[in-house]
Amino acid sequence: MSSLTVALAILGGLVLAGLVAFNTWSSRRNAPRQPDAPPPTGLDPASSGERVDDGPTLHVDPHPVPGNERHEPLFDPDLPAPTALPIPTADRRGGLDPLIDVIAPVSLDGLVSGDAAIAAMPATRRAGSKPVAIEGLNEHNGEWEPPVAGQRYGAFQVGVQLANRTGALNEIEYSEFVVKAQAFADTLNGAPEFPEMLDEVARARELDQFASAHDAQLGFVLRARHAAWSPGYVQQNAARLGFVAGLIPGRMVLPAGEAGLPPIIGLSFDTQAALADDPAQSAIRELTLSLDVPQVDRAERPFVRMRESAATLAREMDGVVTDGDGQLLRDETMDVIGADLEELYDMLDSRELGAGSALARRLFS
Repeated sequence: MSSLTVALAILGGLVLAGLVAFNTWSSRRNAPRQPDAPPPTGLDPASSGERVDDGPTLHVDPHPVPGNERHEPLFDPDLPAPTALPIPTADRRGGLDPLIDVIAPVSLDGLVSGDAAIAAMPATRRAGSKPVAIEGLNEHNGEWEPPVAGQRYGAFQVGVQLANRTGALNEIEYSEFVVKAQAFADTLNGAPEFPEMLDEVARARELDQFASAHDAQLGFVLRARHAAWSPGYVQQNAARLGFVAGLIPGRMVLPAGEAGLPPIIGLSFDTQAALADDPAQSAIRELTLSLDVPQVDRAERPFVRMRESAATLAREMDGVVTDGDGQLLRDETMDVIGADLEELYDMLDSRELGAGSALARRLFS
């Protein structure tokens, strides 16, 4: 074999080896990032004398902090002032509230048992898209409450919500409410008293206009710069910031300080990636952080916390924070949104519909 043939064979082998190495490097570079392996069971990292990197952590104020982005302006800077339509001044009682509910009192000839009231309640407690609620005045504690078996009640009230995110209470829904309330009262030999329909429908429209102008559901997108992420990698990094798994695959939430309240922030990514047979091979290139402003207490400072969470995740996962159209969100833009959000909170407070309050959670649902 000539020296030329040997040289060509060697050169071909080197080229082939280079191609294999390049393909291997390229595959690794583009493979979804995987979560860090847990430490070996039974080993105490502190006892080894070696420094252990627990990964990035977010140091936040004891009071939760928000950080959000909006795709559209939070609200029109020239928002109309609340109209002059009267706001009921009746005392708030039980779960029903004259601020956001039509309330029809039901007088009785005598005491009625909770069992009888429960049996008389309508099969569906909605009028169109609006929730209907029934409360009784407990004979023993004098509190308004949903009927409870074994208790006795001296009066009832039936209410329907004036507005929610589906719109304002209309005449058809009001009529359906009247039919349900009248049937309930008739069964108990009670006498309901209904407010004037046109007045309540007008009040519903005014409340809906206010709510529509002051509703904000904020979100921004975290996009991978280079390598995609695996579901486990996303979950591990989010868990370091306090996120926990949600009920839906591909969703995590930052829970509120009080059990039973809506989460402060939501984090979501492709559900199909989370449900894949081999999630480690699923490639995620973007995830979304979201905040439903009226549902979360202002004291939780959700916008600041969302903003800090997004910045930390972007730094640790090699990503960028954008709006829904892919435009980078800079600090100046975030500052403007934060200022707008403070004005929105003030407006909600001025109507006794503070973000995170029970009334706000009902109205903005």
